[in-house]
Amino acid sequence: MALKVAARGRIDPFIVMDVLRDANARAATGSDVMHLEVGQPGTGAPAVVLAAARAALVSDRLGYTDALGTPALRDALARHYRDFYGVEVPASRIVVTTGSSGGFILAFLAAFEAGDRVALAAPGYPAYRNILLALGVEPVLVDTGPDERFQPTPALLDRIEGRLDGLILASPSNPTGTMVDAAGLSALVGWCRARSVRFVSDEIYHGIVYGEPAQTALAFGDDAIVVNSFSKYFSMTGWRLGWLVLPTELVRPVECLAQNLAVSPPTLSQIAAIAVFECHDQLRDNVRRYARNRALLLERLPLAGFADLAAADGAFYLYADVGRMTNDSPTLCRRMLAETGVAITPGVDFDSRRGHRYVRFSFAGDEAAIAAAADRLIAWQGGSVSS
Repeated sequence: MALKVAARGRIDPFIVMDVLRDANARAATGSDVMHLEVGQPGTGAPAVVLAAARAALVSDRLGYTDALGTPALRDALARHYRDFYGVEVPASRIVVTTGSSGGFILAFLAAFEAGDRVALAAPGYPAYRNILLALGVEPVLVDTGPDERFQPTPALLDRIEGRLDGLILASPSNPTGTMVDAAGLSALVGWCRARSVRFVSDEIYHGIVYGEPAQTALAFGDDAIVVNSFSKYFSMTGWRLGWLVLPTELVRPVECLAQNLAVSPPTLSQIAAIAVFECHDQLRDNVRRYARNRALLLERLPLAGFADLAAADGAFYLYADVGRMTNDSPTLCRRMLAETGVAITPGVDFDSRRGHRYVRFSFAGDEAAIAAAADRLIAWQGGSVSS
């Protein structure tokens, strides 16, 4: 008799990781790969972060920290909100987490019961819906498109039948890079507040913008849950460090969950991360590089047949409608990798209902590699690209 496998593990895979696996398998055979699939900076952590980590390895025993994170890092994050946004946030409401992924798990467990219904945009980051499903919470997908800049609006939310217990907003978003402006963010926060809907603001790509700066939901009140990370703007992806800013009533529940589920965030990463707030000049240089990559792809992808692109206000992605090429984006991506060595992500990762006609390009990598990838795709356009 076969032993039981829990249903909560039967969720969709994170397809971009499958693409990365296939790309790495190709590279292992000696074939070259240009990585436009994975959403991580092409740069490592700043030198002062590395120096702080080396010093800690020598001088610190690296034991457990408080479950909420070290007081020094929480204080540094509070100063970051004052300096970066002009918003006062007490360190007592900040929780350091094992990446933003750990933050989402803690926040969802504390804020939602099994059977609750949480709205989120489609297309959107797949881990939102997959974590919710694993926790017994129903993701309510809000179909968005170019007219809404691929973002939820109060008008779209008003069309949802039945109650809502939460709303997740990502601005800038993954996979589209689109943003909600201050007025739109205020309207969504107000819509949720008026209906007792818990508002979760994913601000992981803040700092990586190409026009107006991103606004934090904390500017519009203290009742939102804010999720952020050291992975993107701060270029510390593998250090697995993120944070939450919580309403006061959720701090103790999250602390109890963190004590039992994770004990504490990585100690070495916490010590090293304090230094990263000294590095905004270097980090802004990274953003300028992303901006050059973005401009290059906006100019050159249409020459390769990828002309219908979402307006990428921030993050480091372009979301392309490939409906004129294919109705099967996974097959298109596999063919592209096999025939050009360029790895991109099929839209089905972000939108299970309409993603078969979309793909995502990540432009976080090396400028020369981005340019070479564009050249290959333009050359590939000389053959058949239909699937």
